[in-house]
Amino acid sequence: MNGSKDLVDQLVGTVAAQAGDFSGSPEVVIVPPALYVSPVLSAAQDKLQVGVQNVAPWQSGAYTGEVSASMAADLGCRYVLVGHSERREYFAETDQVVAEKVRRVIENGLVAMVCVGETLQQRESGRAEQVVASQIESGLAGIQGDEWAQVVVAYEPVWAIGTGKTATSEDAQAMHLHIREVLESMNAPANEVSVLYGGSVKADNAAALFAEPDIDGGLIGGASLKADEFLSICRSFPVGA
Repeated sequence: MNGSKDLVDQLVGTVAAQAGDFSGSPEVVIVPPALYVSPVLSAAQDKLQVGVQNVAPWQSGAYTGEVSASMAADLGCRYVLVGHSERREYFAETDQVVAEKVRRVIENGLVAMVCVGETLQQRESGRAEQVVASQIESGLAGIQGDEWAQVVVAYEPVWAIGTGKTATSEDAQAMHLHIREVLESMNAPANEVSVLYGGSVKADNAAALFAEPDIDGGLIGGASLKADEFLSICRSFPVGA
């Protein structure tokens, strides 16, 4: 819940202007608060993709204050964040709710960026892989066939979000490999589903993270609010990735 019209003009305009200069040619997606989607779409100039941070689990109806996946599609968005750790923690979103939202996203032709990750307590108790596997299996239950092309998984260790702590590139790679194994067990095209890392990604650690074989990109938090920092992360993407 950050942003302003000035930030949209300064940040998105700057990133859009340099979007063609990234050596690895990464797809760059801006995911603003819902009120700023329209100005972000304008500032993106067809050089950046745009998403929303959340959608309702319902298609439409008397749910004042909610935003539907069909509305996001209608405006021209391509991506939707689903199940972000803050939604799970502060708004009590369960894996069942995540699955319902994913279904609405798929039905409306958008791509669901499904967030999964463990808390520090869960990691220290040795349950990190179990927790992440359960979130994937429950949140993506029912996805099949060509629908997997509309799914991105974002691994965000909760203990590394906004804390300054970051999983080592080796730790992140190990969990990303585990995620692909879980996807494979669900009959997904595991090597074709993009798996992103989110957890205090910065310009000084992005290159090491993105160099790992199973880390396809980043879900950038605080660093995305600073144009120079975000651009440096975009430039960290390996050539040919």
